[in-house]
Amino acid sequence: MRIMNENITGALSHEQLVESVKQSISEWGKPLNKVLLIPPDFTRGNSGAGILTAIYFDLLEPACHVDILPALGTHVPMTREEQIAFFGEKIPEDRYIIHNWRTDVVTLGHVPGSFVKEVSEGVMDEDIEVQVNKCLTSGEYDLIISIGQVVPHEVVGLANYTKNILVGCGGSQMINRSHMVGAFYGAERLMGRDFSPVRKIFDYAEEHYLAPLPIIYALTVVSTVEGKNAINALYIGRERGLFEKAVALSQKKNINLVKEPIKTCVVYLDDAEFKSTWLGNKGVYRTRMALAKGAQLIILAPGVDKFGEDDVNDKTIRKYGYVGRKKILELVKTEPELQANLSVAAHLIHGSCDELFHITYGVRHLTEAEVTDVGFGYARYDELIKKYDPAVLKDGYNTLENGEEVYYISNPALGLWASEETFNNI
Repeated sequence: MRIMNENITGALSHEQLVESVKQSISEWGKPLNKVLLIPPDFTRGNSGAGILTAIYFDLLEPACHVDILPALGTHVPMTREEQIAFFGEKIPEDRYIIHNWRTDVVTLGHVPGSFVKEVSEGVMDEDIEVQVNKCLTSGEYDLIISIGQVVPHEVVGLANYTKNILVGCGGSQMINRSHMVGAFYGAERLMGRDFSPVRKIFDYAEEHYLAPLPIIYALTVVSTVEGKNAINALYIGRERGLFEKAVALSQKKNINLVKEPIKTCVVYLDDAEFKSTWLGNKGVYRTRMALAKGAQLIILAPGVDKFGEDDVNDKTIRKYGYVGRKKILELVKTEPELQANLSVAAHLIHGSCDELFHITYGVRHLTEAEVTDVGFGYARYDELIKKYDPAVLKDGYNTLENGEEVYYISNPALGLWASEETFNNI
């Protein structure tokens, strides 16, 4: 199966998406009694996966039974309101399966430490356990359809493809160690690039352990067209070459290069999508390569009310804070709590400014002490928007009434920003 539907300069229509989905069902060529759909959760609202999930459900039901397993990773389960907002009202609540990354997984094997050492340039030399949600290996599903967006990513280089399975539906060791490999190796070296150390680890797991499973991937590339999110392309199949097609297009559509480093950058976090710094720090790591030394990064975060996506991670982030790559790497050597939660350690590295620029969070639901205790500057959101109003600012460069020039990003989830010199010299 090799389905490619592209509109490079515009948006695929709903009818075009339906036709591609129909074709993928037809080309599977085997009886379908029960199908598992694996989309991202509500935090990937820009992916187009909600639309595709609804289309698959409509076309497959009632001829066969369809379940939905959102690829939560370490995120909190979706509320019913989020399910409806993302996937529509037609999918009953009892069709959703909640993935628990700590308890709901089975082990398929290991990526050898020798391989990890080789691809990570010695960053890590430990085995990595390959675990997936038990639903994938139960044998009850005739087809498993993983749905997701290919877009620059701080851990793997570019999401999606096998990341949706191995992390989104994976277990603690793969989540923790893959995140730490990416953080040790350096997010700047891999964001927006294929064949990163973490991607090679995922490729190994696909070749040796996932291959027997009846999985196909439905991969989108999304960009902004005339101020609205547009699905530019949809690629459906199993082969890595389709992912590479999506990677090439995402690199063109989602990497935003600026000629000169930005001195003041304002990033808006939609309050329905971004409720933690775990997610909101896309505003940090997706922009850091675009910022001048000493730059001001202002994050407008009206919905952020916590740091971690679960209570354990939130507590750990509050304890250690975003204290910089060097300090976190030192703490990992001595602190059992971080050793047991390497994905949190990686997150703390990704969200740190390393004294290269200044981060200010404009919030409504966190106190000044909470924000400053983890290492960020604090501002009240409602005061901050008097100067930096997201209703007025346009994506890209803006000149304020006082003559100040700022670079505005309305949604950091849609891409990667970097200065030409920084990106091209890494």
